[in-house]
Amino acid sequence: MTEASPHVDTKLTALVADWLEDIRHRRRLSEHSCNAYQRDLFQLFAFLASQNEIERLSVTDFTDMHVRDLRAFMSSRRSDGAQNRSLARGLSGLRSFDRFLRQADYPATQALENIQSPKLAHNLPRPVEAQSVFDMISLAIESARKPWEGLRDAALLTLLYGCGLRISEALQLSVGDFEITKQRKTLRVIGKGSKPRDVPFLDMIVGTIDTYLAALPYNTNAEDPLFRASRGGALSARQAQLTMLHLRRSLNLPESVTPHALRHSFASHLLNAGGDLRTIQDLLGHAQLSSTQIYTELDGAHLQKVYAAAHPRARKLD
Repeated sequence: MTEASPHVDTKLTALVADWLEDIRHRRRLSEHSCNAYQRDLFQLFAFLASQNEIERLSVTDFTDMHVRDLRAFMSSRRSDGAQNRSLARGLSGLRSFDRFLRQADYPATQALENIQSPKLAHNLPRPVEAQSVFDMISLAIESARKPWEGLRDAALLTLLYGCGLRISEALQLSVGDFEITKQRKTLRVIGKGSKPRDVPFLDMIVGTIDTYLAALPYNTNAEDPLFRASRGGALSARQAQLTMLHLRRSLNLPESVTPHALRHSFASHLLNAGGDLRTIQDLLGHAQLSSTQIYTELDGAHLQKVYAAAHPRARKLD
């Protein structure tokens, strides 16, 4: 349900609610994305109302917004610490709302057509060194409050690194999925867009999960989630992220070491070992090869770093 803004009149509030309902169902945006879009839009409404001394902002106040007001709003957000990615997302939401208004026969918001989105840095994914992964797995077992929880975390980390899964893909697996996987020697993963793919399942991964399940103090029926939380329910992505946070800080690893970084590591280490891009694309479940090609840039960046550090001609003369 859309929260009302104290700076907006009834008509504009209703239009925002209709727009959110539209993008939630027609574009199938997540609740997280919809909430972020609404928050960005209401921040602009509050700024415009304050800047122009308007008690209740109307649709016309939004569509007639001057580009200088929009630039002032962006500058204000940047002063508050917003990064380019957040600002770009905010503009994307504003433009989406503007398109929705135009479809409802409202005039276009010219200010949005006269301002450019901030440029985003092309950040390469940072893989985790293999030894760091092994250290985290060992520490997970050693530092857990309950032994079975340590074995669970070790099994999850091994699965993420050994199969290149997204955390959501790993946590949606059931005990039955694992039993079928043991027989087939491949894991059937349902990825983005409900697209299935098969990933080879190493004996080492089977062993770590078997060890965890043997210690699990709950029933392991086929329909039960494979990874369980302390009280027996399904382990959440947030809980997995908090575990990773504890492990990386205990080992003084960078903040970039997240569950998703293990997926990057899987791809990067395969590429470094001679894997071809098409195979890695299939294993990761990327719809486009361009998504996988970023790992060739990563490999090149790593080689450049090694060259700069080690090659005599790359060193500055004293």
